[in-house]
Amino acid sequence: MKTIFDNAISEELVTRINQINADSKPFWGKMNAYQMVKHCRLWEDMITGELPTKRVFIGRIFGRMGLKAVTKDDTPLAHSTPTAPELFIKETSGNIDEEKAKWIALIREHKNFSNSNFVHPFFGPMTKEQIGIMAYKHIDHHLRQFGA
Repeated sequence: MKTIFDNAISEELVTRINQINADSKPFWGKMNAYQMVKHCRLWEDMITGELPTKRVFIGRIFGRMGLKAVTKDDTPLAHSTPTAPELFIKETSGNIDEEKAKWIALIREHKNFSNSNFVHPFFGPMTKEQIGIMAYKHIDHHLRQFGA
């Protein structure tokens, strides 16, 4: 299983992130490149504890089952997977290079990851191993969305 906590995997993702620019077009979904990059940067803030999110009710019922299904193998996340309201990006433009730099810095900081109390808005409490797998899958999902 690929994980964000593997330095070689992280650097592979950084290389792919650097392929994204303001003109990159999505193969699916509603976000433009800037929105996707900012969304992913905020997702990193969420797992480090810098961006608090609320647990969704449906996640309390189905979250554990969903987590097991998503982390059991290397199957990529499905298109149009729901997201936490705190991670919706309304603005359609901004400095994509600045957001990419912040995102990359957060990815590289995973070697010092220490948020053992992380609770995903849908999946609930997660182990470090589950966080690593989900972080990789989330980033891979959005990079594939934009052909990177």
